[in-house]
This record gives sequence, C-alpha cells and structure tokens, in this order.
Amino acid sequence: MRFSQQEKIEIIRLVENSELGIKRTLINLGINKSTFYYWYARYLAHGYDGLAPRKPDHRHYWNRVPEQEREKVVELALNRPELSSRELAWDITDNEGWYISESSVYRILKDRGLISSPTHYVIKAANEFKDKKGSIHELWQTDFTYFKVMGWGWYYLSTIMDDYSRYIISWELCKNMKSDDVERCIDEALLKTGLKKPERPKLLSDNGSCYISTELGSYLERVGIRHVRGRVRHPQTQGKIERYHRSMKNVIKLDNYYSPEELERCLSEFIEYYNNERYHESLDNLTPADVFFGRDYQIRNQRKETKYKTMRQRRINYMNRKLKLLQENKKEIA
Repeated sequence: MRFSQQEKIEIIRLVENSELGIKRTLINLGINKSTFYYWYARYLAHGYDGLAPRKPDHRHYWNRVPEQEREKVVELALNRPELSSRELAWDITDNEGWYISESSVYRILKDRGLISSPTHYVIKAANEFKDKKGSIHELWQTDFTYFKVMGWGWYYLSTIMDDYSRYIISWELCKNMKSDDVERCIDEALLKTGLKKPERPKLLSDNGSCYISTELGSYLERVGIRHVRGRVRHPQTQGKIERYHRSMKNVIKLDNYYSPEELERCLSEFIEYYNNERYHESLDNLTPADVFFGRDYQIRNQRKETKYKTMRQRRINYMNRKLKLLQENKKEIA
C-alpha cells in the first residue's frame, strides 16, 4: 500500500505522541518498522518535502539492452512461441549475431505479458549426475517406451542414446519388445558410428526381459559390447533416456495416430529437432548434435566473441550518448 505525503506526516505525528511506544504503535498501525524509520530519516533531513513520493530513476546504464533489440526479442518470441526464454536467448546469440542474457529475455517477455507464472513446480533431484562421462561413445543408454496406434494396438520404440552428448544415434518402432528388436537397433548404431570392437562403448539398460535374455547376452559378447544394467526398481539410473522419453511424449502424445507410418513420421521429425535444434541446458545450451560431432568448442568460442562485441558496442553507444548530451548542455550554457 502506498501512502501520500500527508498520510506519512500524520503517521509520524501519531508515533511521536503515542504512549504505547514506537514498536507497539507501528504494529497497531500495520506499518513496517524499517519503512517508518526510512520516512522519519527523510523527514528529519528534508522536512515535509522529504516525504513526497520519489520520482523514478530514469538513468541509463551502458549495458542496458537497446530498445530496437528489445523489440526484436518480442518479434522473435512471437515467431517462435515453442522456444522458452532460455532457448530464445541462445538462438539469438547463435543466429542473430548479438548477445542477450537469458534473464534479460525473460524480463522483456514478462513485461510484455508473454510469460505467465508456472502452474506447477518441478522438484529438482540433483544438479549433476554422480558418474559423469567424459567423451562420446563411452556409454550408450537404451530403453523401450510405448505408444498406442488407433486400430493397430501398441507399438514400442527402441532407442540408442549416447550418454555424454544425449544424441539419439538410432531408433526403431517395433511391434514387440524382444532381444532381436534391441539387436537391430544396436546394429544400426554400430553401422552409423563405424566403431570397431576396441572402440565400442558399454551399453546401459534396465532389467526388462529382453535385456536380461541369454540371446542378447550372446549377441553383445559377439559384437564386443559390455552390458551394464541399472539397479532394480531404480529408473533414475537411466535418467537421461527416461527424461528424453518424457520430453518426446509431451509433444508426440498431443495427437492420435491411425497408422504406424504416421507415428513413425512424427517420431522422425521430433528426433531430428531434438538432435539438431533443441538447446539442452545440461549441455551448456548446445544441441546434442553439437556435442556429438565435436562442434561444441567452436560454438562456445563464437558465443564468447559475440558477447564481447555486443557489450563493447553497447559501451561505445553509451559513451557517445553521454558525449552528445554534454555537448548539447555546453551549447545551452553558451
């Protein structure tokens, strides 16, 4: 609640003349103690005029985002509503040639009413995985998830994901969840990567029947892949691929599918987007493909250069504005 100048002086007089003491009087009035002492200090320093509402500070700062860039942020957000403020910030840095922070994008969109408060909060388990991999093809994760095709029944998606980059190497929509379905997906991943036996990664899976079968064990031994399985009833071990499934289903399950081909087409489109366009926060806002194909170092350096140039130009523009104002003031005085 805002108080007028007259109301503030009346509250000060009430407190000065109260027999209850300052603290109890302020409690009865519903006035915060620090607020009252702030008013009182300004009253003692400037009298009644010190209680007037303070004018907003319109000073300009050198690193303030220029108005034309603010308008551009809003335009890009309206053109690509599927991007979060975080993703939009990095899309601008990578593709528009100038830097803007995630928090600045959020504030700009919030001020324009383009971001609403979240309807729920997600509980965060941990900031990082305990056993982090250091390179691609050190560990692959695999798992099945399921979809219902109208009139066709249930279909199962088998996926091979690189643990380090989260890149989807291979996938297949299967009618069953058997060991030979897993083997085909691994064969495709090996074919795409061209890895020879000494270079082949470990394979992490859960304890589903197809993964603990002797047929799959024999196959993995033959192709030179060591198999590790997650702890029973502990799906967090396969947390990365489980999180991928959740992100995918949030999009794919928005529609009903009436043929396996229709579902496959939508899965292909999403995986293409996930691998090559979606900025992943845990990958330092790079895409899985950037990390998988070794472009991450170059992109990070380019982002640093873009940020340096943007901030340097803002400082130059700020100093030019100050110089111009100074010259105008000198002309007025003369």
